[in-house]
Amino acid sequence: MNATTTHLLYLHGFRSSPHSMKAQKVAARVRAEHPGVVWWCPQLPPSPAAAMALVMQGTANWPRDSMAVVGSSLGGFYARWFSLQTGCPAVLLNPAPFPARDLSAYIGEQTAWHDPQERFFFQPGFVDELKVQQADIERLTARQPATPEGLFAIVCKGDEVLDWREMQAFCAGGTIRLLPGSDHAISDFDDHIDEVFAFMGL
Repeated sequence: MNATTTHLLYLHGFRSSPHSMKAQKVAARVRAEHPGVVWWCPQLPPSPAAAMALVMQGTANWPRDSMAVVGSSLGGFYARWFSLQTGCPAVLLNPAPFPARDLSAYIGEQTAWHDPQERFFFQPGFVDELKVQQADIERLTARQPATPEGLFAIVCKGDEVLDWREMQAFCAGGTIRLLPGSDHAISDFDDHIDEVFAFMGL
């Protein structure tokens, strides 16, 4: 178990928002059981570079030795990047291992999952920004390999969006909870939320 987390960052996935099921469940538990914990789940801009600039600025004054990050899907990729930048522990929920490759098919106008009226444009340059972040992750991971106490991942073999083998490789060295079924959204998240909070010392 890690030291008690005092500041918790949650990073949502592509086309998602702070209204996602998992973000809401984590937020509700923090409010109910850990009201003293600083909780932040920002709406991330479509630009990966802008998203990480926002996150780094918003957490600049957070204590590095008692903060943690949780990220889902694309947010899991971001969380790994953030963790390597700051040294804080990370929880990755079906993280996207190769978003530059996968999201190149989504260039153009997109709708938000939780509000189909909300639209944004995913620009070709955003793929290049993801490639830069991927290079950062590879470079930093070579120097700071994942450890069982530094990274906890839930990877679902039943994920219909991402390849569980690639996710498993992306999280190599960390504590990986490999689920035989489930899905990309981790619809059975209630069964695993205790382990997520225990990893963060909460």
